[in-house]
Formats: sequence, C-alpha cells, structure tokens
Amino acid sequence: MEDERSLALHTIVSANLAMLLWHAAQAHPERPAVLTRAAETTYGALRNRATAVAGALRAAQQAPGDRVGLLLERSPDAIAALFGIYAAGLVGVVIEPRLRPRQIEYQLSHSGARILLTSAATLERLPRKLGTDAVILDLGQIPAEGQGEPLRRDATDFAQIIYTSGSTGLPKGVVFTHGALQTGAATVNGYLGQRPDDRIASLLALSTVYGLNQILTAVLCGAATVIETSPLSAELVATLRARSATVLAAVPPLWLQLLSVGGFDGASLPSLRVLQNAGGHLPVETVRRIRAVFPNAQLFLQYGQTETFRGTFLPPTEVDRRPESMGHAVPGAHLFVLLDDGTPAPNGEIGELVHTGSTIAAGYWNDPDATSRAFRPHPDPARAARGERAVFSGDLVRRDAEGLFTFVSRRDRLIKTMGFRVGPDEIADVMHATGETHEVVVTSEPDPERGERIVAYVVLRDGGDTQRLMKLCRAELPAYMVPARIEAVARLPRLPSGKYDLLALKGGRGQER
Repeated sequence: MEDERSLALHTIVSANLAMLLWHAAQAHPERPAVLTRAAETTYGALRNRATAVAGALRAAQQAPGDRVGLLLERSPDAIAALFGIYAAGLVGVVIEPRLRPRQIEYQLSHSGARILLTSAATLERLPRKLGTDAVILDLGQIPAEGQGEPLRRDATDFAQIIYTSGSTGLPKGVVFTHGALQTGAATVNGYLGQRPDDRIASLLALSTVYGLNQILTAVLCGAATVIETSPLSAELVATLRARSATVLAAVPPLWLQLLSVGGFDGASLPSLRVLQNAGGHLPVETVRRIRAVFPNAQLFLQYGQTETFRGTFLPPTEVDRRPESMGHAVPGAHLFVLLDDGTPAPNGEIGELVHTGSTIAAGYWNDPDATSRAFRPHPDPARAARGERAVFSGDLVRRDAEGLFTFVSRRDRLIKTMGFRVGPDEIADVMHATGETHEVVVTSEPDPERGERIVAYVVLRDGGDTQRLMKLCRAELPAYMVPARIEAVARLPRLPSGKYDLLALKGGRGQER
C-alpha cells in the first residue's frame, strides 16, 4: 500500500474538513469570506492562501496525523493557515496568542507539535523567546498562493486538538475528528438558520470550540466572517456596525461588556438578526436586557462544553417564557440525566448530564486516565456493546416534564454548605436581579462549621453598594444561600476563552476597589 506521506495533495475526499473551504471557493470565488475593519478577503483568495500553507507543511516533511501549532491573532491569515493544516492532513493545535510563553510551550510539548506556524510580529510581542523543539515557520515567508487539493482523510481521522482553559489545573487537549467538527458545524447552522448572505461576527478566541464554530459555520454556508480583535467594547460595536454584522455570538462576560456600550442596541445595529450565548450560564436579568435592546433579533441560549461541541439550545420562541432554561438537545444528540448510581433521574431531580451523539470528541490527547473517566460506555447497554461512548459531563442539571433542561452547577463547583447543595449560578441570578451589580461570580472557600462558605465577587454598577446588596440577598435567598462575604472588585479576571478565571479569584488576584 502506498505510504500516506507520498500521497499527492490533489487527492480529494470530502471527509477532509478543508473541503468546506474548497467547495465554497469553487462555488463563489469572489464572494467575501473574511471582513476586517479595513480589508476584505474573498473565498478564492482564502483558498489559495490555505493551499500555499498546506504546500509549505508538506515540504517540511510532515506526515498525516502529525500535529502543527498555530500561534496567531484571529485574522484571514490565521483562518487560511488552519484550513491549510487540515488540507495537508495534519492535526491543528490553535494556541491563543495572549497566553504566556510557559503556557504556549506546554501545549506545544504536550501535543507533540513538530512545527509552529506563527509570525515574526506575534513572537516579538512575547515577553521572552519560546523554548521549544518545534520548528518555527513564519507565515510571512510562505507565498500568498499555491496549487493543490486537500489530502484524503476519513471522518474518523483527527483534525484538531483544542485545549481546555485550565481554570482548575493544567489544560487537557480535547481531540476532534474531521467528521465531528463537520457534523457540529452543520448542526449549529441548521438550527440557527444561517445563510450565505449572513455576516457572522468572530469575537471569540479561535482556540476555543465556540470560536472555531463561528468560522466553520460561516464557511459551510458561504457566509462572511467579520473579525474584530480589539479588547475595547466601543471598537467591537463600531466594527459590527461598519460591517453590518447579522450574527453575533458571545459568552456571558462579553455580553455584559457589550451591554455597557452606548449604541449597542437594535436601533443602532439593525442588521443583527441572530444572537447566541454559550460558554456559561447567562443570568436571567441579562437575558431580559438583551431582549429589551434587540427586540427584533432571535436570541439562542445554548449549552455545551468543549468535549461535546454543543449539547442543547433554547429556541428563540421560548426565551421570554423560559429565560433560565438550557433548552432541549440539539438535533442528532441524545442526552441523559443520571443519578450517582447510574439510573435515570426522575423529572425535577438533580443528576449528571450525559451526552451521546456524533459531535462528541474522541477523547483527551495523551491522557487515557482522564479519557476513561469522562468518555464512558453508552448508557444503553446495546449501544455500549457496539462500542458507542458517552461524555459524562460533570454538569448537574434538572429535566422538567416538557423535556427542557435547567443547569444547576458543575459537579466540581457545587457548593455544599450547612447540609445543602447549592448551585452558584442561582445565587448570581438573584444578585444580578437586584440592579446593584454589573458582573457577579459566586464561589466558595472551606469553612470548618458550614463545610463551605459562599463568597461572591462583584463589579458594582454606578451607585451600587455591597451592604445594600447583602441586605437584598438576605431578603431574596434562604439563609443557607446568602453569601458569607461579598467583595467588590474593579474587574473580574478572565481566561483567554473569555470566561471568568475562578482560580485567579480564589488566589486573591482580583483588583479590589
């Protein structure tokens, strides 16, 4: 049998994720693929650049399945490079450029990446030179165009390793196949109803499954991706307006950031028609604020974790009635709620959410122990006998009589205090509803008498007061759910994914006001 290393780049099989871009470029080469504030890249140009990157990687003697790191700010070049990695039959490891050298080195070493695609400007922004055995390829030295077609890949071949944010320890590398990523993109595109004339905002890190999905769904339906990388809320909103963005996805901290900007509303951004939340629980008060300022846009409340791609969504028609709900399973997924003994939880009772379906990851890279804990045999014995697996999420939820799920807590974040199990997001919802807070994170610390004591870190609104907030909490919450301490901070630390950094908060690195 011919060695895969010698296969020509012109072999076409649609299972390769890169074929999404190749098909789009063939169908409409002059259509805008990526829009920044100042430039436009067509699908044809994006495909040609990806082809050049694939050729450079093949010339570097990379064998199919080898890992390639990508360290670059979100940009047309970063998107082209990622599709170039797929086209060459390699496995992408997208590394967030805001990470520090030690974190970058860990991901390169742990993944076994032999090549790092980056730019001289990106490396110059690092505080020190990277210590890595990976060969550094400067994208600036790769031609703008190349020739060829994607390498043959099967749907079960690995396409990407996505590292978790590592808020509670070293990040794990979650492995996705070509088939899982394509199925996930098609699933999300289907229920969002995205169209070729859409302009899909990319405000989230490409190193996260949520941020990656913005790119894949846009290319799948031939839409344009609108990129803005500024950390300034006003500039994000200005680019959304200038480029007439129609689809916007954000995580809860980013929603709060955007809602604080003047002109972030339906009147100033009339083109926005689809809004999405994932990456964390969105407080009911925030849901209502979004609905108030964008009454004509559809708001999709979604739930997922890196290992499952996407698990549930709440249709926009249900958001006003059930703003606290996670919704129901996405098409193609089957979700179970299991008690600790593995039996199904009755409706209304708390259990662990278990995912099955074609979008779940293949496991954790180079970590069989962690894989065996999270990726277990399917709850249905017949399907387990066929080798099908499920992801035991560690998320505690309730399912109601309508089949809708409500998030309670992460199993590892559930607070056990005074004999009760308390979900921190339920407390945060109440604190948001007081009108005193702009942002809230609820966590805990050991207490010899209670087991754990509840601690809330808040960014107050103008005129907000912690004493008044505590009084309102005592009026609205049972005694065992009232925070033992409320700390006002100037800002809440965030991970590169945009989520709150709980480890930094517990380490006392929040900036007190």
